Amino acid sequence: MPQENFGISGLTDRQVTDARNQYGSNSLSYKKENGFFDAVKSLAKEPMVVLLLAASAIYFISGKSGDGIFLASAIVLVAGISLYQDSRSRNALEKLKTLTQPKCKVVRNGGIVEISSDDLVIGDSLVVEEGISIAADGMIVHSNDFSANESILTGESLPVYKDEQQENDGRNIYRGTTVASGLAIATVTAIGNETKLGKIGKSLEEIDEEKTPLELQIGSFVKYMVFVGAIVFVIVWVINYFHSGNVLDSLLKALTLAMSILPEEIPVAFTTFMALGAWRLMQMGIVVKQMKTVETLGGATVICTDKTGTITENKMSLAKLYVLSSQKIAGADDVLTDEEKDLIRTAMWASEPIPFDPMEIALHNAYTQQTADDERPQYKMIHEYPIGGKPPMMTHLFENSKGQRIIAAKGAPEALMALCNLSLTEKEEVETAIKTLATDGYRLLGVGETDFTGNNFPAKQQEFKFKFKGIVAFYDPPKKNIQQVLQDFYKAGIAVKIITGDNAATTMAIARQIGFAGYDKSLTGDELMALKDADLEKKVAATNVFTRMFPEAKLKIINALKANHQIVAMTGDGVNDGPALKAAHIGIAMGKKGSEVARQAGSLILLEDDLSKMVDAIAMGRRIYTNLKKAIQYIISIHIPIVLTVFIPLALGWIYPNIFSPVHIIFLELIMGPTCSIIYENEPMEKNTMLQKPRPFTTTFFNRRELTTSIIQGLVITASTLFIYQYAVYRGFDEANTRTMVFTVLIAGNIFLTLVNRSFYYPVLTTLHYKNNLVVIMIAITVALLGLLLYVPLLSKFFGFVALKPVELLTCTAVGFSSVIWYELVKYIKRKKAAK
Repeated sequence: MPQENFGISGLTDRQVTDARNQYGSNSLSYKKENGFFDAVKSLAKEPMVVLLLAASAIYFISGKSGDGIFLASAIVLVAGISLYQDSRSRNALEKLKTLTQPKCKVVRNGGIVEISSDDLVIGDSLVVEEGISIAADGMIVHSNDFSANESILTGESLPVYKDEQQENDGRNIYRGTTVASGLAIATVTAIGNETKLGKIGKSLEEIDEEKTPLELQIGSFVKYMVFVGAIVFVIVWVINYFHSGNVLDSLLKALTLAMSILPEEIPVAFTTFMALGAWRLMQMGIVVKQMKTVETLGGATVICTDKTGTITENKMSLAKLYVLSSQKIAGADDVLTDEEKDLIRTAMWASEPIPFDPMEIALHNAYTQQTADDERPQYKMIHEYPIGGKPPMMTHLFENSKGQRIIAAKGAPEALMALCNLSLTEKEEVETAIKTLATDGYRLLGVGETDFTGNNFPAKQQEFKFKFKGIVAFYDPPKKNIQQVLQDFYKAGIAVKIITGDNAATTMAIARQIGFAGYDKSLTGDELMALKDADLEKKVAATNVFTRMFPEAKLKIINALKANHQIVAMTGDGVNDGPALKAAHIGIAMGKKGSEVARQAGSLILLEDDLSKMVDAIAMGRRIYTNLKKAIQYIISIHIPIVLTVFIPLALGWIYPNIFSPVHIIFLELIMGPTCSIIYENEPMEKNTMLQKPRPFTTTFFNRRELTTSIIQGLVITASTLFIYQYAVYRGFDEANTRTMVFTVLIAGNIFLTLVNRSFYYPVLTTLHYKNNLVVIMIAITVALLGLLLYVPLLSKFFGFVALKPVELLTCTAVGFSSVIWYELVKYIKRKKAAK
């Protein structure tokens, strides 16, 4: 069959270069973004930076230029750390963007090549086919029963049929619309901002991306702490002013407390964890398109998966043939009769002329092997009915130069049977064959043919009266790793449901072979649609195999599961999976065999079409979520003693009411920020992570027990700092010695808290073996800096410290250690309970 690009040679490389130089690239660009400048601007609005600037100014005004210079330097350091973290996040996201760039096919230099959509130029011959998102505006020059869904531009959901014979809009295609059926080649007439979608997009550029629930919770918590900080700031300012009568000095001391309250590390930690999490997933072959997906992954409770290509290899081999006239099942590799060869021939003609579906490729190959006289070059397709109907089928019409026609159809056996005049006996014989083949796990296609004269073809293929030829049966073996994948999901407390267009018997046979839980009960798409809402949720929850599914039914399953408070992941590759992928919390598109529509609708893409990657993705999601919790719990726990150590001596009128100044607080902040964002983000996954049930579907980040744990840890560290304060006073130490000992306890508590909170279940002796070199580096840096502050005279004088004697240093370390290590007993009790 003459299909060499349909006589179109496309542009040459030189013409492509000239067109790009003249018209530019096919990219949409509106707002000019400057990531670095935007980050600096955002940083200038941070409450901590504002407080540092205010404190630095007060020091300069008060004549304490040394303190002022230190805080000004601290601003630069804080800004540097924040900009570095922001840069890491932006770089990770930029790398992700390059992987999610859509591809398209063009005819160039006489051959079809796949290129990035951005590389399209004016004049290119763009090839678009079913499932593709159109990459540019163009004018059709060749088409086969082509229709496009233009709802993104017009709001009209029904597909619009177009071809080269029509005028004006009837032969134009537009960027952003999707191909509903058929194939077309179009000459590109507009790219980038000049496309119809590009011009509309101008009005959309100011729309902000919606924040995720976790972002909102964290933002709300930080705003609450800012509000509390503002109130306490005023109270402390008034108390200090009442005692000293010095406006600037009392203002400086109030700023110290305000700085200690602000948990500005939390939003930085969130952004860092999400962006680097997405980057880590990309390294594993999982492209995350939406940041919120990283947040949701670890909570997945149900995975809805297709059968073909996800559970099975999608390597279809023609295995069996059933010819109605002979009423026997034969092996495809046997010596075939003329009737069986004719069945293969008809099934081949019912396929696409240039096959891309594995079953159609198998039929073309079988035809080539079984025929001595290849008829394909003699015939040309004159009409096509794309796959459609419930159950689905497709029909192709071919004609040769003599006017002889072949009209062949294939699809679900029951779809063909309904259109053929079969006797009751023949129906029973076909149904017996279907049951026999399907029970053995074969995928079945019914095959039929008909005659038709004239060119006034029926609007629907179901209007033809077909002759039932027989059944072709394919075997698609399960993937070798699928049983282990299922067991991993089950161990993690995640339910798995198969949603497929195949029939029940075949699906249940494959499900039985792979040890799929609940393989013995199934529900069809029609049965599902007939259920009332009250029964639907119960039935969907109790059923794991869904067969003969269509888009509306798939969407109904996803919504029913969501109504049951499940966090739903859905895999898909076809056009008809788009709505369900969009509706699921986690839409998983296949990178290799997935259509462009599926990839656009999904929130992540599996580059290798391997479901085992979802086990890794969920494990990564749980790791990220758990480590983010550890980081934020650490921040809460360590902020409490800083706040109370500053506030309590002042409020209770102790002998040294202002034990810390802004320089001490900013030093602690510089230690805490990297600890939570760098150490905890790099923590490995704990070995029991994938043995736990998914976290419950709630609106809160922390449960009451977790929050209580952090508060108690913070209060115990506070008790240790205040204990050492009173111990120093009792021993008659001066303010500098007392300050040094309190600060050292706080640093020691911080170090041991970092180690203990690496796991809220396993002992610290176990977590010391976790592979995270950053822990050693950060602790070594912290200890070294403390040593410099205590034993380098210039620094100790600046900070108001004194060199501690060995016994004093040992005492502070022991108090800091004991303020945290008690939690190991809590973890021991947890493990004992779990063992029971």
